[in-house]
Amino acid sequence: MKRSASVLAGLLGLAVVAWAAPGRAQTGTVKINGVATPVYFNDGDTFRSLAGPYRNRAARLAGYNTLESYGSAHQWGGWTVREMYSLAKQATLNARRGLWNCSLDPSEKDGYGRFLAICPDLQYDQIKNGFAHVLSVDGDAPMRLLVAQRDAIAHRRGIWAKGVPAMVITSTHAASERFDTKDNYNRLVSPLDGTSLKWKHQDDYDECENVCWKAKTAERSKLIEVIGALRHDERTRPIVHGYEDPYLLALLAEYVATDRVAHIFLEKGDVPVKAKLDELLKAGAFGALKETPASCMIYVGFDRRYRIAPKPRCLK
Repeated sequence: MKRSASVLAGLLGLAVVAWAAPGRAQTGTVKINGVATPVYFNDGDTFRSLAGPYRNRAARLAGYNTLESYGSAHQWGGWTVREMYSLAKQATLNARRGLWNCSLDPSEKDGYGRFLAICPDLQYDQIKNGFAHVLSVDGDAPMRLLVAQRDAIAHRRGIWAKGVPAMVITSTHAASERFDTKDNYNRLVSPLDGTSLKWKHQDDYDECENVCWKAKTAERSKLIEVIGALRHDERTRPIVHGYEDPYLLALLAEYVATDRVAHIFLEKGDVPVKAKLDELLKAGAFGALKETPASCMIYVGFDRRYRIAPKPRCLK
């Protein structure tokens, strides 16, 4: 186990060296609507076209999300913020190394005015390697991406190597950033089906404050017992059959924290699973629950991330 940890640390270190190596190619190539186009990947899920009809325009890649790479920001499980920063940089390098097929409709944009591009092969590759997680703002995510994410979680690849949080915090917004704060929120994303939830709040944050979403948690031994109950109940046994324990542990962590069962099963299998879990929770099968930080993100306002130099010390 110690040797595996040292190997992982070495790989993370190599990723940072690779990122900083002089002369390393800073561009990638994608086919946008069938036309090969040089692009600059700002991070693992965003690029800017360097030629063609969309020259100098940014595109947000739909269907998945990588960790923020503007500095050390994320933390969960056993990771440090510096380790997760290295993982974010690996996602960027992975995007730059391939030739990806993307489709883009210039009439479709995100909230920041960026084009929304769909790059199915890049989606799959980033998620399967554990460099990204599924993100679905509207409707259910494609099953092929959920299967890829399940494989990454079960084999503890990339961002899942040191645990799976009940929800991933992907953005933080201090109330003072908005003129109208009644709908102020931080974004939370399910690590299983990519569902996006709003963590509404009226808090102001100090620069470099570590903002943590706290969630109810159960002891691992109790969760293992609950998995056993799901595998033995005739209503849920065929639904969870074949699903790996690390993946079901993640499902239970999300259920305990949010009272929802992720939409990862075919034919609305989440409905009987939810009914069984509600029954077990009422019977006390989860034991005593306690509240702990599940996923954290260092807060820095938008301008201080990108526009105003020097960067805050916590992002260096």
